[in-house]
Amino acid sequence: MDQNIELLKGLGLTMYEAQAYLTLTSLISSTASEIAEKSEIPRSKIYDVLKRLVEKNYIEVEDGRPHTYHVKSPVEVLTREKEKIDSKIDDGISSLTNIYENGMSQVQAPIWRIYGVDKIINQEVEIIKRAKTSVNMRIGFLFEGEGEALIKAFKVKRNLKINILASPTCYINNEKTNIIKMFRDAGINIQKADIPFVKVLISDSKEMMHTYTKFSEDKRNVISETAIGIWNKYEDVARNYDERLMNQLEKIKNKKNK
Repeated sequence: MDQNIELLKGLGLTMYEAQAYLTLTSLISSTASEIAEKSEIPRSKIYDVLKRLVEKNYIEVEDGRPHTYHVKSPVEVLTREKEKIDSKIDDGISSLTNIYENGMSQVQAPIWRIYGVDKIINQEVEIIKRAKTSVNMRIGFLFEGEGEALIKAFKVKRNLKINILASPTCYINNEKTNIIKMFRDAGINIQKADIPFVKVLISDSKEMMHTYTKFSEDKRNVISETAIGIWNKYEDVARNYDERLMNQLEKIKNKKNK
């Protein structure tokens, strides 16, 4: 089926409405009988179809004998519908996130194990999105695509206070990656430190994510299938790790100033 018909149906039009609008986009202006003929919509139904399209603001009708129907620009129509969808999605994200976070707070033992690189990265990004004031990290390694995903998430949350301690480099698919340069080039605060092969992300001193993985014998490459994330929402634990990270950061800054 025509992908444009599928698109219009996805926006809430019926099959006949989509066919009529698509036909009128090529005719620009036309009568009901011509639209019915070109679109192969039964004449007995065309007037009701066109009436609904006028009500939905996809077309306009000009009085006369017979009426003339004028198409509205697809740019105007689709931009309007896109804004409606975006608004509904934003409202849905806000509403469902509140429900989700309230549900999370009711869980008695808020520690979860997450397996798989993609799921771990997605959870890190979700934690960053939920953060209100700060995100602090210790990065001893990165998975493929993880640095880019973290940077993208940080750029969306412009008002966050971000502190990152990281090993200078790591290997991804046998290629050396400069972690410090990657984040600094993106304008994100990062300091070089002696970090073991582990990763910690802490949000608002309230929730955290520990990530572990095995490495190849030469300690160069991540063995992705062994990756595991420990997502922890015990605030006391998160606060303790956050304080240790900030103390380490302060020592590094003091050492530089001497």
